[in-house]
Amino acid sequence: MDDLRCIGCGAVIQSEDQTLAGFVPAKVLASSKDEAVICRRCFRIKHYNELNDVELNDDDFLRLLHGIGDRDALVVMVVDIFDFNGSWINGINRFVNGNPVLLVGNKVDVLPHSLKQSKLKHWMQKEARAMGLVPVDVALMSASKGNGIDEVTDLIHEYREGRNVYVIGCTNVGKSTFINALLKRFANETKDIVTVSNYPGTTLDIIEIPFDETSAIIDTPGVINRDQMAHHVDRDALMLISPKKEIKAKTYQLHQEQTLFLGGLARVDYRVGGKNNFTVYMANDVNIHRTKLSRADELFEQHAGELLQPVAKSRLMRHEFHLRANEKVDLVISGLGWVTVLPMTKITVALHAPIGVAVFVREALI
Repeated sequence: MDDLRCIGCGAVIQSEDQTLAGFVPAKVLASSKDEAVICRRCFRIKHYNELNDVELNDDDFLRLLHGIGDRDALVVMVVDIFDFNGSWINGINRFVNGNPVLLVGNKVDVLPHSLKQSKLKHWMQKEARAMGLVPVDVALMSASKGNGIDEVTDLIHEYREGRNVYVIGCTNVGKSTFINALLKRFANETKDIVTVSNYPGTTLDIIEIPFDETSAIIDTPGVINRDQMAHHVDRDALMLISPKKEIKAKTYQLHQEQTLFLGGLARVDYRVGGKNNFTVYMANDVNIHRTKLSRADELFEQHAGELLQPVAKSRLMRHEFHLRANEKVDLVISGLGWVTVLPMTKITVALHAPIGVAVFVREALI
C-alpha cells in the first residue's frame, strides 16, 4: 500500500487514521479493483465541495518542492494574475536550480477585457525579473474557461524537449484545473484526474501522470503564502472574494477625510489631499461603502458582517502611504484586489487590512 497514492491529491493511501491525508476506509479499499484510488478527502471535495483539514504544515509543502532542482526538467510556474505578487513563490530560483521556467498567468478572464494581453505579458516579465527570475517565456490563460491552453501547450512542447514537466505554484492559483486541461489535450483524457477545489492546500503530495512512454507531467503541492487574504477568511468569504467572471471596475470620488470600505475586509482612509478618484478592482460580490472618516470606526463596529461583508477572522491593521503627484499607482491588498489612484498632488492614505495580509503600492497595472 505504500506505493498506492490518491490520484486526486497525491497522498499515500492509508486506512488507519481518518484525520491524516490519504484515508480510505478499509472495506472500500478492499473492494476497489481500480488502481486509480481516490481518498475520502478528495471524494468529499469533488462531490460535496467539503474540505476536511489534514495535518500538513507549510514546511511539508516546501519540502516536497526541493527535489525539483535535482532533475533536468521544464518547470511551469503558474501564478494567479489577479494576485500576481501574492501568488509568487519566494526563492523560486532555489527550487528550480537552473531549470528553464515557463511563467503562466492564470485567471486572465477575470481582468477587464480592455487590458491588452501584450501589455500584461510585458508587465509580468518586468515583475518576474525584479524578483530574480528570467522566464524562458510568458503565457496567459484561463484554465477554467480553456482560454489560452493551446498556446501554453505549444510552449510546453517547444521547451520541454522530451523532459518531465513540473507544474508549481502557490495554493489556489488553479494548478489542478490547468493540469486537467493539459491532460485532455496531451493524453486525450475526457474526465478531470486531479482534484480541483477553491480551497488552499488541496494537493497534498507530488502527483506524477505519464505524458508519453518516457516522460510525465508532475503536479506539486501548492506553496502556502500566509499573507494572502484567502488564509484570513472563512470558506464562505473565500467564495465571495474569488472572482469567477470579469471584474467590473468601480470608481469613487473621495474628498479628504473620507473612507472607502472594501466589504468588512479592508478600508482606504483618504487622509490628506484634494478631490481624487479611487477605482476599485476586486470580485463583484464584495460590498463597497463610502463614508466620512470620522464615522468609520463606529460604522465598522455596528455593521461588520451586515452592510460591510464579508469580514476577516482577525482585526484590521493600519498601513500609511504617502503618494507622489502624477504617478498612477495601485494600492494592493494581497488576494482581495487593488485600488487605483492617480493623485494630482501629494496625498496621504491609510490602508487597513487583516493582520498578516500583505499590502503594498505598485505601478498601476491598468
